[in-house]
Amino acid sequence: MIAGLSLRNLSVRRGGRLLFEDLSLALAAGEACALIGPNGSGKTSLLRAVAGLVRPEAGEIGFDGAEPEAARGQGVHFIGHHDGLKPARTALEELRFWTRWSGGAEVDARAAAQTLELVPLLDLEVRRLSAGQRRRLALARLIAAPRPLWLLDEPLSPLDARWRGRFAEIMADHLRRKGLILAAVHDPLPGATRTLEIPA
Repeated sequence: MIAGLSLRNLSVRRGGRLLFEDLSLALAAGEACALIGPNGSGKTSLLRAVAGLVRPEAGEIGFDGAEPEAARGQGVHFIGHHDGLKPARTALEELRFWTRWSGGAEVDARAAAQTLELVPLLDLEVRRLSAGQRRRLALARLIAAPRPLWLLDEPLSPLDARWRGRFAEIMADHLRRKGLILAAVHDPLPGATRTLEIPA
């Protein structure tokens, strides 16, 4: 559905402060781009603007080959810095919810849990999971309900070295399948990626 992402002369203001202006980017299928810059520069706000959660002050966001509403509703995964998981639910309940919300089925949720080694944790309440386990649970929806454009906010931050390496493989596989990744990072994003710096 989404063959590319284009940002043209984009400006975003939050809380009365201009975060950035005249920002442009063209991302094609099979490409990843790391957003870099200091805290408060607007990396997260840019991801939220692409996801349709923040209205830009100026500029255009385009999804090559798809209307924006349809692209965001059916072709985009947004994983924020906060995992967005309900602490009182079990890991399985959360995985089921997000998989169904994103268009996947029970069998897809189970397969994703297997891939990310979550099966022994599925009966536990989310509040009992470590930060790294919660992040793996949040990332599982990327596999359970595949969508072409991944918007990721600090996806690797709570993961240990082993899981950073494993998630690098998952991202590489997504790109081989002509997916796209736009990720806000402090640490380098693994693999061959472009970078877009948002100045302070």
